[in-house]
Amino acid sequence: MKDPAEGRLSFTEMFDLPVAVDLRTAARALGIGSTTAYRLIREHEFPCPVLRIGRKYRIPTNELMRALGIEDRPLYSVDPEEDTDDPSVGF
Repeated sequence: MKDPAEGRLSFTEMFDLPVAVDLRTAARALGIGSTTAYRLIREHEFPCPVLRIGRKYRIPTNELMRALGIEDRPLYSVDPEEDTDDPSVGF
């Protein structure tokens, strides 16, 4: 059974990624499994450019974010969907 901690990346996690990520991380961001990600690469259907370095795949984070429709980095580092009871938080 799949570990819930292996689910999709959160908003905050997406913006904390390094310049390039491994295939498993990219798959998590896209909401697909690693088996599907490998198949898409083989079929030249992966939704963003993939770099092959030796036996490993790396996906440029900016291209991954573009594939997800995220063009710019946010001006904040707190998840805006996170609910807080204190209205003064963030001011």
